[in-house]
Amino acid sequence: MSGGAVRDNWGHGDAYERFIGRWSSLVAVKFLDWLDLPGGLRWVDVGCGTGALSEAILDTQDPTSVNGLEPSAGFVRAATQRLGDRATLHQAPAEDLPLLDGSADIIVSGPVLNFIPDLRAALAEMQRVAPGGIVGAYVWDYGGGMDMLRVFWEAADEVDPGGSMD
Repeated sequence: MSGGAVRDNWGHGDAYERFIGRWSSLVAVKFLDWLDLPGGLRWVDVGCGTGALSEAILDTQDPTSVNGLEPSAGFVRAATQRLGDRATLHQAPAEDLPLLDGSADIIVSGPVLNFIPDLRAALAEMQRVAPGGIVGAYVWDYGGGMDMLRVFWEAADEVDPGGSMD
């Protein structure tokens, strides 16, 4: 790679869903239960990926609106296939949300915070879009060892020693 381009190993979304994304739907529902918010809110899902958290919002939260934002074109395509016209999806980075000031009541983010290049700028954007609102996020427990990934890669190494995802 040259010129600082970011390689998108999950460009089509399908590979991501088979590897990690399927866990996202399970975590999303638990996260929303934990938030315990009323219906009728305007939601923004920053780093919506393939749409798991947005789908859980739509299915369980009785939202007024859901905007999903994702920098990966492949993930936006996958989220569009998953959600249809139930959410408004934007290809955009977290650091530059294409939404009006005060246009959301709650901003949520699934396991993307670890991958945002300028987290301070992203948080400032979230505050701009939902001033006085709620910002909630979760990430994978990398410090706790990510057991599901460790087990996966140990099994993959047994099947194909020295193999790679490329």
